[in-house]
Amino acid sequence: MGTLFVVPTPVGNMEDFTFRAINTLKSVDLILAEDTRTSSVLLKHYDIHKELLSHHKFNEHQTTDSVVNRIKAGENVALISDAGTPAISDPGFLLVRECVRNEIEVITLPGPTAFVPAIVSSGLPVDKFCFEGFLPQKKGRQSRLETLKDEERTIIFYESPYRLVKTLAQFCEVFGSERLASVSREISKIHEETVRGTLQELVQHFTETEPRGEIVIVVAGNQNAEKPVKEINKSKNKYKKENLDED
Repeated sequence: MGTLFVVPTPVGNMEDFTFRAINTLKSVDLILAEDTRTSSVLLKHYDIHKELLSHHKFNEHQTTDSVVNRIKAGENVALISDAGTPAISDPGFLLVRECVRNEIEVITLPGPTAFVPAIVSSGLPVDKFCFEGFLPQKKGRQSRLETLKDEERTIIFYESPYRLVKTLAQFCEVFGSERLASVSREISKIHEETVRGTLQELVQHFTETEPRGEIVIVVAGNQNAEKPVKEINKSKNKYKKENLDED
C-alpha cells in the first residue's frame, strides 16, 4: 500500500518551499493539484516532472475514490493546493478522511499557512486563538458573527479584497468599533503589508486605500465577555467549599 503526502506550497515567495517538500514531490508517483496551471509554474521552477491530476472542490467527490484505489494499489500520492497547506480553507479534507478510513498512511509536511504569520504579526494574543477561515457569504453569516461576539480568544478570518470593507463594517456592528484588529495582505510577497488599529480605523483606511491581494483579518477576542451563569455559580460554590475546608 502506498502513502498520501500532504505537501504545503509557498503562499508567496517561492523560496518558502522546503527541501523536504521538493524531494517528496520528486519521489511520488502522482501529484494532485488544485489548479494544474498554477501548480505547473511552481513544479517547473523546481524541475519536478510527475503525473499531475486536477483535484479541487468541484471534482473531489468524484476523484477521491479513484485516488484512494491507486494508493491502495501501491502508488505514493502527493496532495498540493495553489498556496499554503491543503485542507486549510482548501480541498483536502475529503481525501485525507477517506485515506484514514482505508488505513492508508497520511504524512503531512509542515510548511506555509497564511494565518500563522498574520496572527504573529498582528500584535494580538497568540496563546489561544480560533480559526474561522472564510465566513458564509450570505446565509448564516450574521448568525455566525453573533456566536463569535463573546469569543475571548483571538479570531482569524480569510477574506476577499473585494469584500474586505463590508466585512470590517459588519465586524464593527457586531464586535464594536473599538475592538482591536489587524489586516495582513500579500503575505510573503513583494507588497506584503499589515495594518493594525481599531475596526473603525481599519474601515476608514481601506475605504481610502483600495485593498489588493489575499487577505487575513485578525480580531482581538472579547475581554469583557460575561461568563455564563453556570460557570459563575460553579466558581462561587468552589469558593464556599474551600472556605468550609479551611474552617
